[in-house]
Amino acid sequence: MSRSRRKTPIFGHTSARSEADDKRLWHKRWRSRERDQLATLGPEGDPLPVHRQAVSSTWDMAKDGKHWFDPRRQREVAERIAARRSQLQPERKALQARLLAKWRTK
Repeated sequence: MSRSRRKTPIFGHTSARSEADDKRLWHKRWRSRERDQLATLGPEGDPLPVHRQAVSSTWDMAKDGKHWFDPRRQREVAERIAARRSQLQPERKALQARLLAKWRTK
């Protein structure tokens, strides 16, 4: 979807592009604990499920929260970044437009 737009300007607190590695490690740890628990039980024992918070916390992952980035504030920040990076007015406007377009995409 090359023309998809972000409906609500909510962004994650991160410098990572994806949480895939974190989720893979979490599931690996979780499955390992489940397997260990099943191995220690006898044939008549009932297994208790391993709680997800016992294995990991979402705050330990690369993307650990979200915040609202107000569209008015987006324009202000884009203007400030463009003014800092460029002296020429046309170049400044182009950079500002690129930043706003980047922030509005998914």
